[in-house]
Amino acid sequence: MKVCLLDAGPLVALFNPQDRFHAHFRQGILESAVPMRLHTTWPCITEASHLLGPRHRVALLQWVGAGAVQVYPFDSSDLLDMCGWILQYTQQPRSEMDLADASLYWLACETGVAQIFTVDMRDFGRYRLPDGRSFEIL
Repeated sequence: MKVCLLDAGPLVALFNPQDRFHAHFRQGILESAVPMRLHTTWPCITEASHLLGPRHRVALLQWVGAGAVQVYPFDSSDLLDMCGWILQYTQQPRSEMDLADASLYWLACETGVAQIFTVDMRDFGRYRLPDGRSFEIL
């Protein structure tokens, strides 16, 4: 079984057929021949929900509610680490680590999983985990 992190962009793409990445992520996630366990965080769900229209938003939330993806909660004290990473990786005006990205960075540190479905290749391509590994963008 393949274990992967799931960013907000692919969530939007999966549930919006008009999204330019829809076919890519549908094939890579929903139609994959390899069984997958998907992990994400509430900030990613929130961001994707905000970007989707009402009909697609409900479909996303039903999919999450049915257990298609495991949503990892974090403690408020974990925000202190996330703030450090946000400061470290935010380089105005070109790139910024937002809360969704920081929460996935936290999740990678917690689980050891560095494979990620994202459209944010520029940022996840430059993030380095504490052990020096980079994310493997799918």
